Amino acid sequence: MFYISIFFQYMSQYVKTKLQYRTDLLVEFLSDLMFQGVNLIFILVVFGHTQFLNGWTRDEIIFIYGFFLVPFALFAAFFNIWDFNERYIVRGEMDRVLTRPVHSLFQIVLERMELESLLGGITGLVVMGYAASRLHLSFHWYDVILFVLFVLGGTFVYAGIFISLASISFWSDARSSIMPMMYNIGNYGRYPVDIYNRVIRYVLTWILPFAFVGVYPSAYFLRKTEWYTYSFLTPVMGIVCFTLSVLLWNAGVKRYRGAGN
Repeated sequence: MFYISIFFQYMSQYVKTKLQYRTDLLVEFLSDLMFQGVNLIFILVVFGHTQFLNGWTRDEIIFIYGFFLVPFALFAAFFNIWDFNERYIVRGEMDRVLTRPVHSLFQIVLERMELESLLGGITGLVVMGYAASRLHLSFHWYDVILFVLFVLGGTFVYAGIFISLASISFWSDARSSIMPMMYNIGNYGRYPVDIYNRVIRYVLTWILPFAFVGVYPSAYFLRKTEWYTYSFLTPVMGIVCFTLSVLLWNAGVKRYRGAGN
């Protein structure tokens, strides 16, 4: 209850701050919408030259892309730690965080919160709805529960990977970061993994499991029965990735010796 109370207090203050600069909030939303629109146009351009992509139709891939946007929006809203190395290690703000009686990762998540990114999830739901109507998909009442579980699983997969990358900074405080490269690799999870070669498919499933953010959970709603096992593994992979990342983070914090020389 203590952590929940702090979370909502931070959220309240964040909303008040953002509402003081409504124009900036609108610009951020429009730029994010344009970025998502460009990715959607890319899919449409590809299918302007072919009707199928390794057996997947245009509307199925649009559905996968829409699903991907929902867990990615949650990740971007609550795990915005792209600049962790530069801000908290190089500049020494981690020292300030560790003086407070709250878990360090929880504090950083709250400090870097960007709730406006949640609007991307709404865009994803709209895209999914459009594709589902075109595909004439039917849903059961329990699909809503599975959808929530799959979305949370995908969010924790993304969070686990990037928290693990941030944790490396406790051992190496070099200014260079592999996060941008990892972000680009994560984009491969927007598309069916069977369009890639066997090595990339293995990496996206078991090493950097970005496929559990988009294609695998989406396969259940698209009634791709051959992928059901992977679909139901999504929450498990999320828990595993996030748990391992927290353990790595805690080990890194124990090793941290401060910003001084």
